[in-house]
Amino acid sequence: MAEKRTISLADHFDDRKLLRFTSHSIMAMIFTSIYGIVDGFFVSNYAGAVAFAALNLVMPLLMMIAAVGFMFGAGGVALVSLKLGQKEEKQANEIFSLITCTLLTLGILLSLTGYLFAPQAAMLLGASEELLPYSVLYARISMISMTAFMLQHFFQSFLIAAERPRMGFWITVIAGLINMILDYVFVAGFGLGLAGAAWATVISEWMGGLIPLVFFLLPDRTPLRLGRIRWRPRALIKTCTNGSSEFLSNAAASLVGMLYNRQLLFYMGTNGIAAYGVIMYVNFVFAGIFFGYAMGVSPIISYQYGAKNWMELRNIFQRSLALLIKTGLGLTLLAELSAGLLAGIFVGYDSDLYALTVHGMSVYDTAFLFMGFNVFGSALFTALGNGKVSALLSLVRSVLLQVSLILLLPLFLGGDSLWMIAFFVEMGALVLTGSFLMRYRKKYRLY
Repeated sequence: MAEKRTISLADHFDDRKLLRFTSHSIMAMIFTSIYGIVDGFFVSNYAGAVAFAALNLVMPLLMMIAAVGFMFGAGGVALVSLKLGQKEEKQANEIFSLITCTLLTLGILLSLTGYLFAPQAAMLLGASEELLPYSVLYARISMISMTAFMLQHFFQSFLIAAERPRMGFWITVIAGLINMILDYVFVAGFGLGLAGAAWATVISEWMGGLIPLVFFLLPDRTPLRLGRIRWRPRALIKTCTNGSSEFLSNAAASLVGMLYNRQLLFYMGTNGIAAYGVIMYVNFVFAGIFFGYAMGVSPIISYQYGAKNWMELRNIFQRSLALLIKTGLGLTLLAELSAGLLAGIFVGYDSDLYALTVHGMSVYDTAFLFMGFNVFGSALFTALGNGKVSALLSLVRSVLLQVSLILLLPLFLGGDSLWMIAFFVEMGALVLTGSFLMRYRKKYRLY
């Protein structure tokens, strides 16, 4: 039975309708984060701090590879939604099919490369003799489903463009529940430790990637279908340039995570990596709200820009800013109040690690005040087809500011200053994003 389409990309949006339309992508991102967190919970509590640290050490590598899927999803959906807004449905479907086929090919190649060079990668990440075997084990098992993981995130964007955001959410829920159940069975029940958590993730990611692939292959009344592939090199280049900011943001976050782990290992030891892992789990959920909203609203922005409906484009922009300011304040307060509870869930078995995690979390959480504005700003320029500005914003925020602060701040303020970096990064990015919005205000008529 076809999903009832109560909201269209062409509609006029008030706050309630905007939240209804984006709610499924927000919930999907939250749920994705939560079932990733479940891995960490079971590994930490059933396999120990060393296995937990190894998982967190290798995770940035996995996310950097998966960033290719984010790039094709964000960049591709902006281009395809633009074509839909221009009433060129046939061309939109041909581009969609070409992008999907290209991502499948790249995913397989990257997965094979990651599997073969997992030991070298783990050593490059700074894995000690104690952490190395655990890191390689988790990385190699994870590569089995890396292509499916890319497709899962790729199709989340296109299910929104196809006006099926609810389906995207339920696919994520199904995959997440499978992961959670298998985590309990494999890790807590069978005692398979880190390997059990990895296999639970592999099975869930295959479900999350294959279900939407089959959906887009079968006949349906949605505006997007997988079918004839026509070679359009310009469309692929535009997809990559449009989505380059998302790739840079995710890949850079992974590279920064690797550098962060090395610094934490140097200044705080294994406990530093474990504490950072817990903080990142909280960050994944809260940042997931911002990324989910940006993912959900981007097709609307692209469609209205393609249709040259300037009044509605301005309406979406202004309402988004107001919603993100309120959300940032609420999430920061929630994070501060729940720091002790969240730390206790993961590392309550170790008093020193618990204290370090609570302290780091209470400092790091102030970044949520400004994070939503910066995430939305980058996604906005992607949706408007301005991949250069979007990429520059991501490059400065995700690479230049973070790397320089990670390397330099501890030299002047000590290792404890590593927890302050996120706040300073978001402050600097806020200034840059605001300046670009001022510069392009006339071109896009946003206010």
